[in-house]
Formats: sequence, C-alpha cells, structure tokens
Amino acid sequence: MVLHKFGDKLYNGVAGALRSHLAGVAARIEAAQGLPFLKELKSCWDDHNKSTQMIRDILMYMDRTYVTQQHKAPVFQLGLDLWREQVVRQPQIHQRLLAILGDMVSRERAGEIVDRALLRATTQMLMDLGKPTYEEDFERHFLATAADFYAKEAQEVIASSNAPEYMLKAERRLAEEVERVKNYLDESTEPKITHVAEHELITVQMKALVEMEGSGLVPLLMDDKYEDLGRMYSLFKRVDDGLALLRSVMGSHIKEEGRALVNDPEKTKDPVEYVSVLLGMRDKYEASISRAFADDKSFRNTLNQSFEAFINQQQRSPEFISLFIDDRLRKGLKGASEGEVEATLDKVMALFRYLQEKDVFEKYYKQHLAKRLLSGRTVSDDAERNMLVKLKTECGYQFTSKLESMFTDIKTSRDTMGDFKARLAEQGEELPLDLSVQVLTTGSWPTQAASKCVLPAQLEGACETFRQFYLGAHSGRRLSWQTNMGTADLKANFNNGKAKHEITVRRGFGAHHALLGMRAVMPDIVLVAVLLQLAWWENACGAGVALTRACWDMYCHCVGCLWCKECFVLES
Repeated sequence: MVLHKFGDKLYNGVAGALRSHLAGVAARIEAAQGLPFLKELKSCWDDHNKSTQMIRDILMYMDRTYVTQQHKAPVFQLGLDLWREQVVRQPQIHQRLLAILGDMVSRERAGEIVDRALLRATTQMLMDLGKPTYEEDFERHFLATAADFYAKEAQEVIASSNAPEYMLKAERRLAEEVERVKNYLDESTEPKITHVAEHELITVQMKALVEMEGSGLVPLLMDDKYEDLGRMYSLFKRVDDGLALLRSVMGSHIKEEGRALVNDPEKTKDPVEYVSVLLGMRDKYEASISRAFADDKSFRNTLNQSFEAFINQQQRSPEFISLFIDDRLRKGLKGASEGEVEATLDKVMALFRYLQEKDVFEKYYKQHLAKRLLSGRTVSDDAERNMLVKLKTECGYQFTSKLESMFTDIKTSRDTMGDFKARLAEQGEELPLDLSVQVLTTGSWPTQAASKCVLPAQLEGACETFRQFYLGAHSGRRLSWQTNMGTADLKANFNNGKAKHEITVRRGFGAHHALLGMRAVMPDIVLVAVLLQLAWWENACGAGVALTRACWDMYCHCVGCLWCKECFVLES
C-alpha cells in the first residue's frame, strides 16, 4: 500500500484500529475495582505493548519511508501515545489510578506490606510513556500527598515526643523514602521526595526541636549526648540554615555559661581552679564538635568566637592563665609523660589565643618565669622551652625575645659559676658558705625596687670575691646586686637522742635578716626560732612591712624570750 501511494490510508487505518481496540480495553480496566484494577491495567498494558511491537515489525517499511517523509509518529510511538490518551488519561481510570497508588504508599508508610512489584510495574508503565507522563500523571500528586502526610505527622510526633525520639522518627522516615524510590519509583523522584520530607520534618520543626525544653540542643550538650547530637547535626545539615541555627544556639549557650563563670567572684578566687574550669568547659564542647558535629570547622569557629567574647570580660584572665601555667610548670606536671605535658600546654595555648591583651599576659608570664628560673622550681627545662616555642610560633620572635634571653642568662650563669668554683679550687680558696650567683641581663628580667639590705659579713665577703672574679673576666661591665630576688637556705639539725629534725627556711634577704650575722653570740636553736618567726611575719604581714622595734618587743613578750629581746638591735 505504501508503494502504491496508500501510506496515508494505511497509517490512519492502524491508528483508527488501535483507538477502537483501546476503547474496549479502557472499559474493561475501568470495570475492575481495588487491587485487581492495577493487575488488569498491567495485564492490558503488557498485551498492548507486545501487540504494538508486532505491528511495528510488520509495518517497518512504512516507518522507514512514509512516516519519515510525512513527519509522523512511528508506529510504536503511536501505540504509546494512544494508550496514554485512551487509557491512562481517561478521567475515571486516571482518578482511580492515583487513588489506588496513593493508598498503597500510605499503607506502606503505616507499616503494612504492599505489592511492590505491581507498584513498580505501574510506575514503569508511566515512565515508558515518557518522563513527562510519569511526572504529570503520578509524581506531582505523589509529592503533594507526601507533603500533607509529613506535615500532619510532624505536628503529632513533636507534640508527643522529646527531641531525640522525634529525630529518630524523622531519620527513619527519610531512609524509608529513599528505599521506596529504589523499590518502585523512578530514581529522578529521590531528590524531590527527600526535599519534601526534609522540609516538613526538619525545616518547619527545627526551631522547636532546638529549643525543646529538657531535650533540645542545650540539654543534649550539657549531658554529652553525642549520638543524639550527631543525629541532630546530620539532619539539620540537610536543610538550608539548619547548621546556622545550631551554631547560633550553641554559641549563645557557651557565652552565657562563660559569663556566669567569669562574673562569679567565688569562682575567680582561685586562678588555677578558674583556668581549670575554663579548660574543662572547652574540652567538653571540643568533644561534642569532634564526636557529634563531624569536626566541623564552622562549629569550632563558633566555639572560639564564644570563648573570646566572654573570656576577655574578666580583666584578670591574662594573669590567671599565666598563674595556671606557672602552677603546672612548677608542680602540676610533675611525673607527667611528654605527651601529657604537650597536651596540657596545647590546651592552655588555646585559651591564650582568645586573649585580646596579650601584652598583659606577657608581663605576668615574665614575672612568673623569672621566679621559676631563679628558684630552680620548674618541672623540666624541656617543658619550659616547649612553652616558649609555642608562644614564639603564636606571636612571633619579638614577643619572646626577652623570655629567651632569660633562659640564656640562666645557662650562662651556670657556666660562670662552674668557672668560679674551678678558680677557687685552683687557688685553694674556700668560701664560708655555698654561694650561687645568677647574672641577669638588665632589661630582660622584671625588676623591682631593691630594699636596703644588710648582708652578713661572711656573705658580703663571698659576694665581693665573686664580683672581683666576674669583672676580671668581663671588663667594662657592672654588677648590681638584687638581693630581693635571691633566696637563702638555713638548715639546722637538732639531736634529742632519738632523731634528727631538719628545718629549711627559704626567704629573700631583707634589712632585718642581718640576724644571720649574730650566730656567734647566740645558740643555733634560738637563731632558727628567730628566723622562722621572721618568715612567719612576712607571710602574715607582707614582705614590705618592716619588723620594727615595737613589733619585735611585742613578739618577745608573747614568747617570753627576754634573752632574744636584749641581744638584737633592729631598725626602728
């Protein structure tokens, strides 16, 4: 017929025959009810698909010539188009199809078992008719129904559950929708249905979830509920502004908790404890970020900004942090492993970075470092050097230049004292006491106005011997004795026939310590008692308070030591 120019008649005749046939098919499908409706639809579709393929094969020549020349739809495509028009979009069939598919999906969401293979065959039929058919005749309705379902369910669940329970439910629902797509929907539906579920379950409810009393973000942070926090993070990460809300609430909570700490007079009485609480607080939120928030840098930035906001409200924070470091380097890290020392210093450096007045910290740190170096009371030189390297890395060479000079002075002083003792040994000289001198560079060490000091004759002579040795080795230099930065050890052994007792007095020299020069005219035990009382006086009244004649008379009267009262002449 095509060869004899009857292609148009043949093509139209095929189309008419298909229309007539499909009218009967549509009537038969429409007569079915419930689940048999889908089964009848699938059966008729399979038959139609197969017969259309056979017709295409028979009329292949017409497809290659007439259809191409006349720009007609190929025979197989004609069969698909007619099925869509005569069957799928037949009003009664279309309405029932959507209702039955929606009902099956709803029953599956409710936990019932449905015929997924039949659902898959139906949606595949729609996809075979063209993606626009799938989207317009099924997907649009499916997404709208899902939005209504999840909006209603979210309201019900959040009203009857706590935040962790709600998040578990939401997480499960989101996973179910992904699984549903894999089972019987086209893969292009997954991002669309996921977005609908996320919007209704998370976006609409996230503020209520975060602020939920007793189980929102703040209670979860306080109780270290890492699993629930991790679930909240993963859910909120799915939606716009979800993580921003979490960061905002977390930051506000940290600031509030921090302000309560820095503004509490009781908690700032002990600087070491104050900084320990700060470190514990930071460790707590660091753990939440690393274990629950996927080590998210934006959350760590929020943590840092929050700490910086409140820690600088306490004006003494630079001093307190320096005191904490001083405590740890003097005794707190004794016996700690190298890793533990490193971890402690790193944590302290994290607090240091928050300080806005780092120059104030430097002033206090220099004072505390000087005391540790001069007294030799430090856990280890390596720990001191390690801390110095961290400060230098953080703030640059200029910040630590004087601190490094202090270490250099201590090392040089050790070498100088070694040379000094070697010289004494060569000359056969011996000092009446064990003298240790540390030569400090002017300008590198914190200085205090030295009070008038009367040294015992033996100590005065030893100092002069060292002075002559040092200036002989370093001409052009000048030594200025800073006795207020020094210490003296007094050890006394008392033998009562049973045991010996050792007493050590470690105090800086002052004017009243000229008592050391009176050893020749009084028993040792009296000297020890007097020096111990002087140490007690400085502890009770302050090193800057002079022990006057009136105070000494009062002490002697209290202890009944008239011998002591008559033997010592003190400055009035």
